[in-house]
Amino acid sequence: MYLYALIFEYMDKDNKTATMSKQIETKVIALKETMNMETVTDKFLRYISYDTQSDGESTAHPSTAKQLVLLNLLVDELKALGVADAVIDEYGYVMATVPSNIDCEIPVVGFLSHVDTSPDMSGANVNPQIVSNYDGGDIILNREKNVHLRVADFPEMKACKGQTLITTDGTTLLGADDKAGVAEIMWVVQYLQSHPDFKHGTLKIGFTYDEEIGHGVDKFDVEKFGADFAYTVDGGEIGELEYENFNAASAKIEVHGRNIHPGFAKDKMLNAITIAMELNAMLPPEQRPEYTSGYEGFYHLASFNGTVEDAELYYIIRDHDRDKFKQKKAYLRSCCELLAEKYGGDVLKLGVGDQYYNMREMIEPHLHIIEIARQAMEKAGVTPLIKPIRGGTDGAHLSYMGLPCPNIFTGGHNFHGKYEFIPVESMAKACEVMLNILEVNLYNQHR
Repeated sequence: MYLYALIFEYMDKDNKTATMSKQIETKVIALKETMNMETVTDKFLRYISYDTQSDGESTAHPSTAKQLVLLNLLVDELKALGVADAVIDEYGYVMATVPSNIDCEIPVVGFLSHVDTSPDMSGANVNPQIVSNYDGGDIILNREKNVHLRVADFPEMKACKGQTLITTDGTTLLGADDKAGVAEIMWVVQYLQSHPDFKHGTLKIGFTYDEEIGHGVDKFDVEKFGADFAYTVDGGEIGELEYENFNAASAKIEVHGRNIHPGFAKDKMLNAITIAMELNAMLPPEQRPEYTSGYEGFYHLASFNGTVEDAELYYIIRDHDRDKFKQKKAYLRSCCELLAEKYGGDVLKLGVGDQYYNMREMIEPHLHIIEIARQAMEKAGVTPLIKPIRGGTDGAHLSYMGLPCPNIFTGGHNFHGKYEFIPVESMAKACEVMLNILEVNLYNQHR
């Protein structure tokens, strides 16, 4: 109905590499000339070619200037599509409006995605591979480096049999988090601009940065954005619909030891490394990310650096339940205090800072927006997977800033690493669901 088939119909189903035949290239060119429609795959592959990795150590907004390159490109593309008010503001956020084409007022919907990629792995020189008509087996990402996407490790791959997958080449992340969301939103804008017969209310578009380091909307102007409610298009597998996320904090612990020649160290040396290891051993091992799921929270040792003289540990602390979240922070403090008492007050220094909170309490007064998304997915033949986010999104911050903003899927899997992949068909469905959200929002106002 919404030409979502065009998003992937031109892919060469007999070729499991990124190379398309001349015949198919000609078809794509003809398609664009006759329909003036670029596919969501075209957009996605273009956007992931930009390195937009954010930097958690930076205090700039955005944290890396290279994010602005893609943000400015998006403004240019929006204007080229006829979105007259597309602008990048003084802080680097992109905002735009697709005006209503109906003669009555209905709630204003917003769609948002972030352009940055995770600092966890390089997002430079991404070399995507296209696997057409996926056979359901293991995929060789990089033969030279012996990197494989194995079904035994990622059983969700089985559900993608027969589809077209976009993967990495085993050396970088892919960037589907969240350039898939960016591409899907841009495709929807393109569709609306070229199909004036599709009736809808006012749509607000927002592109943010630094989401991966927890500062995605620090300076975002919700009032200026002008939506009554919105959705971040930043989820994972097809069907995800989320309005619960972790409460989140970060903790940095500095351990200051005393380095003495090991031959003369008895009763004198304080080894910062072993004290740090002792601290980590005091935290419950069953509350590590690799042993938790669903609503279970965790302590995650994200980085460690150390010598005998000095060591530094960086943790992230997560829990959906606010009371359990507070208890986790308090327990970490008590462990540090115990070790400080054991080794001396100057040995450990702890700094804890909250990052974001569970948006559920801000969404629950507006559950009709969850119902709109649920209906939109079912209309597209997608089974809604309503579950808590084991992470956070810009939507959590925005919800506490007065803009109710749950999260919907992009279709991607295994974000932040070289095993990341996304089915083209899932991106197509994300586009269709967004169009359906606009339809359901209109329909619900006229029942």
